[in-house]
Amino acid sequence: MTFASDRDDLARLAAEVAGPVLVPNDDGYPAETATWNTALAQRPPVAVGATSAVDVQAAVRFAEANGMPVGMVATGHGAVVAVDGATMINLRRINGVSVDPDSRTATIGAAVTAQQLIEAAAKVGLAPLAGSSPSVGLVGYALGGGLSPTLGRRYGFAADHVHSAEIVTSDGVLRRIDADREPDLFWAIRGGMGNFGVVTSLTMNLVPVTRLYGGGLYFAGEHIEQVVDAFRGLVADAPPELTTSVAFVREPSLPSVPEPLRGRFTVHVRIAFVGPAAHGQRLVADLRAVAPVLVDTLAEMPYTAIASIHADPAGPIPTYEMSALLRDFPAEAAQALIAAAGPGVDTPVGLIEIRQLGGALVGEPRVPNAVGNRDAAFQLSAAAFGAPGAAEEFRAPLAALADAMAPWSTGGKQANFLTGYDTTVEAVARAYEPDTYHRLVEVKRACDPRNLFRVNHNIAPGR
Repeated sequence: MTFASDRDDLARLAAEVAGPVLVPNDDGYPAETATWNTALAQRPPVAVGATSAVDVQAAVRFAEANGMPVGMVATGHGAVVAVDGATMINLRRINGVSVDPDSRTATIGAAVTAQQLIEAAAKVGLAPLAGSSPSVGLVGYALGGGLSPTLGRRYGFAADHVHSAEIVTSDGVLRRIDADREPDLFWAIRGGMGNFGVVTSLTMNLVPVTRLYGGGLYFAGEHIEQVVDAFRGLVADAPPELTTSVAFVREPSLPSVPEPLRGRFTVHVRIAFVGPAAHGQRLVADLRAVAPVLVDTLAEMPYTAIASIHADPAGPIPTYEMSALLRDFPAEAAQALIAAAGPGVDTPVGLIEIRQLGGALVGEPRVPNAVGNRDAAFQLSAAAFGAPGAAEEFRAPLAALADAMAPWSTGGKQANFLTGYDTTVEAVARAYEPDTYHRLVEVKRACDPRNLFRVNHNIAPGR
């Protein structure tokens, strides 16, 4: 698109949209195009700051008329695909929250963060399923499945709790969809990510959780084998009310890191138990006693404090990631992971996590959706933190971890954990069973035949 010949189109778009319409070098453009994950610089030719679904409709019609794809950003955690040549729609101003305690539902705007809804729902004794970071947008999280490290094994995926949605499709029409209205599209968006349009709001079911027993146990790296073995013992008989993970963390030497952990290799076991604290204490007693604990944050806590369990970086930060789903995590897999990423290994990968899945994550929801690979027992994920534009620097070290765990891998992935390295057709397809992926392609062909929404982990319409 050349702006010398399209200034009239831009002027018309600006007149239709209540929010800003910006191009490179405009005041406000850097802030409008900024993302939480700063690994990839985003420089779209047009950035639209949408304030409502009406603004989104105008931006989609503009992009379609000018032969441009549409890229979306809300909180910016999932910004791993460049928006070059696209109309970028910033949804951060669409952030309304409405909680209905009688129906136990919440209706949220496109950019509502996990912490926003957690706090709003807590006022009436309810909770949403949410991820580990409080600043992740819940709409994008749910569209990619929504794997909760606190409530997942008890209540399933966040996508399983989506009741209805409003979505702007490639024709610029705002559609209100649910299990009865446009059921194929409703099926596809819940797990199929942002491939089918711009979701401007979701209504989701909430669960009756106000408190849990949770936190973390941090051990020194020299105890890694004993701790991982105790973790394996814990998950072998874990009830679905317990969701847990173990992480190898190369802690930075920063003032924000507690002194006992600063600059060290630590083994961090994350615990979330939805039940009485006394029961939770009994579950983790053997783990707690396996080695000296550097930091112990386990306690009964309000659900509003769940961000403290994983203590994710506050960001923004350049992040490079990988993930793999595992059939099992036997002793041999544990030894392979320690050999590949333990305290004696020279690797730039700062965080490696094994998270237990199973429980309610395995079961199909009452209203089926496109979430794939529900039968995996564990997930491996890893992250490296470096300078912007360093994807190639970290490709091999991250791939080495996947190779080390390949004997136990299912070959699949969770859609929300697809990364900047997972942008090929084959990589995206691994997030789904073959029949599910084929159906997603069919829905895409019906609602976005020209693949307007392709600045993402793309599901193309095929031919």
